[in-house]
Amino acid sequence: MEFDVNLILVPITLILLVAYLADKLWLKQYKLVKQNTKQLSFAQTHFEECQKAFAQSLKKHGGGMSVEHFQPSATTPTEVLTLHDNYHTAKRKVAELQSKLGDTKAFFLVGWAYEYLPILAFLVVVRAFVIEPFNIPSSSMVPTLYTGDFIIVNKSAYGLRLPITHTKILNTGSPKHGDVVVFRYPLNEKRYYIKRVIGVAGDKVSYNSGVLSINGKPVQTNKTDYQMPDVLNAKLMPAMIDNHHLTDDERADFGKKEEKFAHYYRENLGEHSYIVRYLGNLNSAKDGEFLQKHSPSVVDSVGEVWEITIPEGQYFVMGDNRDRSEDGRFWGFVSERHLAGKATYIWMHKEAGLKVPSFGRAGKID
Repeated sequence: MEFDVNLILVPITLILLVAYLADKLWLKQYKLVKQNTKQLSFAQTHFEECQKAFAQSLKKHGGGMSVEHFQPSATTPTEVLTLHDNYHTAKRKVAELQSKLGDTKAFFLVGWAYEYLPILAFLVVVRAFVIEPFNIPSSSMVPTLYTGDFIIVNKSAYGLRLPITHTKILNTGSPKHGDVVVFRYPLNEKRYYIKRVIGVAGDKVSYNSGVLSINGKPVQTNKTDYQMPDVLNAKLMPAMIDNHHLTDDERADFGKKEEKFAHYYRENLGEHSYIVRYLGNLNSAKDGEFLQKHSPSVVDSVGEVWEITIPEGQYFVMGDNRDRSEDGRFWGFVSERHLAGKATYIWMHKEAGLKVPSFGRAGKID
């Protein structure tokens, strides 16, 4: 999740807002165009009525000419002459208003502002302060979230922030243990990551041979017989690894082989109950650069033992796919200012390319 749509949406909205205010306060182009358009509409309706009445009068008095080719004479009835004058007067009025409207056309930005600004402003407000859709690009949160899941993120869960600058303008809450959060990657703020909150400020998070503890209290964990669906297992690996493009067959084959070593456990943390995945032949914590610096025991234990304390204003996060997640164990803490929102709901699943989306995975994120 690297591209921020707000980088396009917000500037366009601001440009249209400036155009709208300039016209509303000074230019008055849109109002004038609207008035002239209304007058022209009335004039055209009146012209059509005059044309119809004139044609009927010609037919009534036995005239063989069409409205356009009629030439009055000394014997022309007064009714026909009157309707003839009315017709040409209405025709000249339409031509006059058409010319006037052409001279008073609003600058294109002004027209766009009145048409599209309400829609864009609504989108900006909703995306910035209410909810925003995100697409899951990796398998670090398996089995909670899979590559191709489209999720809804509650942007107001951890404070209202201005788009682009991410400045908090109102505090509405903070992450709790077990929350699935979206945040700006501390090492590259243009990218968005999604992980689960394991520790909050002041917590001492430790791991000892498979037992995850917070402040000395083991997280309630029970083995489960969860089975990963084959269709998801086949897409577990990313399509690209180290600039090498994997075929669908290669991804499926690798997924099947890795799944033989997978063990699933249900963790209960805070108000959340979710399933995590460990690989029996791998413990990625041993490669965690951050842990190696802040918990020296990780080096001696090959990742089986480590302990860290979360400082003020920071959070420690991990992926549910514990041995396939580049998370806080590798790069450190997530600061409060990097938070983007709380992941709350899966609304669609879609594989890359021209694949039909499915809604079988739709549901609340725990």
